[in-house]
Amino acid sequence: MARILQADVDEVKSRTNIADIVGERVALKSAGVGSLKGLCPFHDEKSPSFHVRPQVGYYHCFGCSESGDVYSFLREMDHVSFTEAVEKLAGRIGYTLHYEDGGAAPENSGRSRLYAANTAAAEFFRGQLLSTEAETGRRFLGERGFDAGAAAHFGVGFAPRGWDGMLKALTTQGFTRDELLAAGLVSQGQRGVYDRFRGRLVWPIRDVTGQTIGFGARKLFDDDQGPKYLNTPETPIYKKAQVLYGLDLAKRDISRGDPRRAVIVEGYTDVMACHLAGITTAVATCGTAFGSEHVKVLRRVMGDDSAAGEVVFTFDGDEAGQKAALRAFTEDDRFNAQTFVAVAPNGLDPCDLRLQRGDAAVRSLMDTKVPMFEFAIDRKLAGFDLATVEGQVGALRAAAPIVAEIRDRLLRPGYERVLARRLGMDPTEVRAEVERAARGQSHAPARREPASQTQAGADSSEIAPVTLSSLPRTADIAMERGALMGALQYGHQVDQVMLSRALEVPFRHPALEAVREVVIAVADRTRVGWAMDAVNAVREPYRSLAGELLMTPFPARDEAGAVASTADLGRRMILRNLEREKNELLGAVQRVSADSDGGRALRMKLRDLDIERQRFTES
Repeated sequence: MARILQADVDEVKSRTNIADIVGERVALKSAGVGSLKGLCPFHDEKSPSFHVRPQVGYYHCFGCSESGDVYSFLREMDHVSFTEAVEKLAGRIGYTLHYEDGGAAPENSGRSRLYAANTAAAEFFRGQLLSTEAETGRRFLGERGFDAGAAAHFGVGFAPRGWDGMLKALTTQGFTRDELLAAGLVSQGQRGVYDRFRGRLVWPIRDVTGQTIGFGARKLFDDDQGPKYLNTPETPIYKKAQVLYGLDLAKRDISRGDPRRAVIVEGYTDVMACHLAGITTAVATCGTAFGSEHVKVLRRVMGDDSAAGEVVFTFDGDEAGQKAALRAFTEDDRFNAQTFVAVAPNGLDPCDLRLQRGDAAVRSLMDTKVPMFEFAIDRKLAGFDLATVEGQVGALRAAAPIVAEIRDRLLRPGYERVLARRLGMDPTEVRAEVERAARGQSHAPARREPASQTQAGADSSEIAPVTLSSLPRTADIAMERGALMGALQYGHQVDQVMLSRALEVPFRHPALEAVREVVIAVADRTRVGWAMDAVNAVREPYRSLAGELLMTPFPARDEAGAVASTADLGRRMILRNLEREKNELLGAVQRVSADSDGGRALRMKLRDLDIERQRFTES
């Protein structure tokens, strides 16, 4: 494959705001001067340790040490090659790339082709919704309160009833049968490949960035022997356990709401109904139960780092809906946000509720929500006759483990009282049973936790990475650390001669010295991207520390203050170096005759040092 010219690689990066790219997947908020933070997309965490510095185009996680630029972020998140990452960003900004030897842009391959095939298929299906054959599909939408505008907003399309309508359309666009098979758009039979979706309404399933990665298709005709809903199978770009339908449309309002709220519904039409009614934070799973991977995706978009947010699950009132709610309850403790359940009157789903009672009824559904714990307790109690002592005791034993799972010490007593009221029992009896249940849970096998750094470093051949928190807390180390932070973050805005002078003497701590060696060796610290290149050039096990120095919010009120502080740290470093040199000269003076040539030369150097120290002291 032809290589993209390095000048174009650098130009695309310089024109791209890394915060925009990361922000499509992670809710970011201010974390100090020039820094943003959010929940790390590379590991599961309860509080944000993932930082982005748009000014230097770099990200770093203080939890798992993942770091890099906008290209490495796309490569990790989308599993694309470096070339594909550059081409993807170039396409976003409308920049024409040039390749070595004047070659034309190469044909994309791999995952890029799968994205392109799904995008082409979505366009094909949307066009077919206007066909005569799609009358049944348009009627289906209309009967559920969705007009042509709603269909267009959500990209709803129609798959023709024939065996190869889409196959022919996409092969004429240059897609091979192998690519369409890999994308899950066609199936393989004894007589060859054929369209996977036929005679169905089709909803495009998009990732959080808005790229089409798969489809969900609803049966329309009685002679269709397939399931009611048919989804794209697992592909390299479509993992149903990690996808939430509608998240691309809902993410903005989820992350910016007050409170931040995500609403989980059960189907595509429910998402449509909620959004059209004004609940624009609704999303749905795609043919699978709500699970831990969905939690991770949603938490990153919400910025779920406190109990201020809300996650509301809506379920049908039937038995299947209640079972789905209880399955969701098992994931409840993975959220920092408060979790609720909302069940519509008469067990209607949001789509039917909107159709029968209007948009206001859908919006008022949020007013009927109850805490997830309360809902789970009520479901447990529903299976017992609470008019009998036996029923009360059985219900207590069934519900006590749920209350015992409440980790918040302020919430648990409240739910003990709720349970006591539901059962009509003495609160002390309920509390005693809950405590017994809690003790039983504490004796359960512990979850297997990742190995600690100490365990991982048990092998003497491995050296644990040095971090800022592991550095000694001394005045000298603090000055060296601050000087490197300032140099990496704001070195391009201070006097370069002064900065080089400040960093010319080796540092006392070996980890900081490893970073200093790389920074002082950079020929042009005004070049865009120099700091990232410097971090990547630091040898292990000190590279992670360099990333922290680049990403840790600089202790200043604003950028002007940070630049001034960086310059001041540079002057203090120079003064420290001059003081050290003076002490060495004073020691040398005592070892030679004052009248000797060497003695006179040393005194001249001391005089020059004092003059220079005075200059930097007054500056």
